[in-house]
Amino acid sequence: MVEDQNESERLSSDLALFLSNPTIKSCLADGSLNLSSYSSTIESELKSLEDSCISTYQENNQLIKDLRADMDTCDLILASLQEMLLGFQADLGGLSGDIKSLQEQSRTMGYKLQNRKDAEDQLKNFLMRIIVPPSLASMICSGNMGQDFILAVQELERKYQYLHSRDVSFSQGMKPDQTPSGNEMKQYITKLRYKAIARIRQYFLQTFSQLRKPKTNVRMIQINALLKYTPLMEFLLDAKVEIYNEVRNVYIESMGITLYALFRTYAAQLALLDNEIASRNDVIAVEDSSLRDVWTRVNMSKRGDAFCLGNRWEALESSDDMPILAHVALSEKKQYPYEVIFKSVMMHLMDAVTNEYVFVRQFFQEHGADAFKGIFARTLSLILEQLENYLFNCYDCLGLLLMIKQTHANKRIMRERRVDSLDKFFDSVTNLLWPRLKTIMDKQLRSVRDGDVRKLGTIDLHAHYVSRRYAEFTCSILLILQKGTKDDSVVPKKPYMAKGPTSAARKDDGGLDKRRSYLDSSRTTVSHRGSAGDMLLHDLSTLQDEIILLLQRLSESHTTNKKKIVFLINNLDQIISIFQERRVSGKELNRFIEILMQQRELFVEEELLQNFSKMIAFVQQTEQHMNRAEYGGNQSSRVAAEGHKLEVNPQVVEGLVREFASTWKQGIEQINRNVLSFFANFRNGMEVLKQVLTQLLLYYTRFQDIIRKVWRSKPPAFCKDLVSTSVILAEIKKYALVI
Repeated sequence: MVEDQNESERLSSDLALFLSNPTIKSCLADGSLNLSSYSSTIESELKSLEDSCISTYQENNQLIKDLRADMDTCDLILASLQEMLLGFQADLGGLSGDIKSLQEQSRTMGYKLQNRKDAEDQLKNFLMRIIVPPSLASMICSGNMGQDFILAVQELERKYQYLHSRDVSFSQGMKPDQTPSGNEMKQYITKLRYKAIARIRQYFLQTFSQLRKPKTNVRMIQINALLKYTPLMEFLLDAKVEIYNEVRNVYIESMGITLYALFRTYAAQLALLDNEIASRNDVIAVEDSSLRDVWTRVNMSKRGDAFCLGNRWEALESSDDMPILAHVALSEKKQYPYEVIFKSVMMHLMDAVTNEYVFVRQFFQEHGADAFKGIFARTLSLILEQLENYLFNCYDCLGLLLMIKQTHANKRIMRERRVDSLDKFFDSVTNLLWPRLKTIMDKQLRSVRDGDVRKLGTIDLHAHYVSRRYAEFTCSILLILQKGTKDDSVVPKKPYMAKGPTSAARKDDGGLDKRRSYLDSSRTTVSHRGSAGDMLLHDLSTLQDEIILLLQRLSESHTTNKKKIVFLINNLDQIISIFQERRVSGKELNRFIEILMQQRELFVEEELLQNFSKMIAFVQQTEQHMNRAEYGGNQSSRVAAEGHKLEVNPQVVEGLVREFASTWKQGIEQINRNVLSFFANFRNGMEVLKQVLTQLLLYYTRFQDIIRKVWRSKPPAFCKDLVSTSVILAEIKKYALVI
């Protein structure tokens, strides 16, 4: 039953395969295939194929036999191999247990080896942290000071710190110093540590002793023998604070003594170079006898005195200049103003402070600030003491002001260097300089205010030496104050002059009173806000007021009003000329120019009244009368004015006309001679002459206007004698061309 089913399945599969042929399938579909004929064809083909296979088999019969023999031989060989392999399999079955046992043993040994390696590493790390190699001990005990010694000390300190730490990562949960080996090494490491401390202390103390030796290059010792051993100071600070403090105190003492000796010697050498410029007699209103005692003769044109700045302003130039080399200057017998000496000392001090400030903060680190104060305490006190001793006998106002400016500049320089350790010192210096400057300024003021005219030498029409000394002094002060500001005030090269003709004043007893009242009213009031700079400016303003009053007192020595005016003009002109030469401008110069213009107006009137007094008096009186009538308040006043105009005396006018026509050239010539003799400054004389002649022309023009107004309808016969203004102007130009 089962076989039939299998046969049926094979048949079904064959039919399916048969139908899978598309040709057969198509033939079956269209009915063109004859199954019986097709079956006979297949059988014939199979028969021919069978016959072909048999003949082929017969032809290869011997080969098949040989192949059969070979296959039998191979079967025998394979059988023997199978037997051998089965033997091997049996042997290998026995070895498998041994291999498994060996594998288990190998795994166990690997675990043990790893554990031992871990223990070795841990023990090695522990021992490396506590064991001191012989080379390390030898370097600590007898090695040369150098980088190797520093590394050895640092390594020793790391071992010491580990032994005293709570790190149990390498000591099986025990503190390092509680282990047997750690406890044993602790005492050896401690002894080596003490040995290192002793050697470091000895080295630093020996090095510090070299700082006290003369002609020692301190900076080289600091760089080469101290700074590179800064780690050793850190070690001392951690290992033994007492030794660290001892070393620091020894350095402070040694360096303090060294700097004190250097600055004391340098200051003593510079003191021999001091060129004393001013003495107690160097005041503005100095007595003539004092001048002759000092210089044997009066020479106020001398520029190198205590009041002229000269090239002393160079002391305010850049601090990049080299300080004074004392031994070279002494050998060359040079002399310097004290502000140059002061600048040299300050430059050395600032450089020393800057170097030491940087050094102590690198070498002593957080304790550097205290060390710096101790190092420079004596040196700064020495400099302040020497400055104070100098100030006791100092009368050089310009030098003091220059030193004040230098101090302010030095303070800025140190701030740029980010070193603020000298701020209090600079404040102390300033507090010494300003009071002395104020004292000397008060002395100058007293000399001018209390100046005795009888003791101030010969008073002629020319400029007095007091005005030159005042001008030089004030210009120098202002130039120093302006030095370093962004916009220095300078005066133009064009000389001061009147902008036009000035109005005339009458000749009467009130002329001098008018001059005095103007001098008094021109005194300015300066607000005093309390600062030192404001006090100085206030003193300069007060000094200007006092010098004007002193010049007024000096002018009283002359007998005539005209000479008094000439004296004032010459002195004011000298002051203004010096201001302009020094290129100083400001309210001081403007005030003197204003006063000079006023005095020139007064001189013009005085000079014209000498030769043309009648015409000037007639013009002034007639114009006053006509103006009073012209600006009267009612009609009757104007009618009265017409009557007064007709009452002008023709004979008087005619006499004035003829007198002027005959004397005007001689008058101008006389004016020219007077001006040239009165005023030594050619430029000043030029301006005065121009003003006098211009005012004369104006007076004569006004005189002609009066004649035209009085005789409007019919000019009198003497009008033909009037001198044309163009002729007068031509004569004036002639004098100008000659000049």
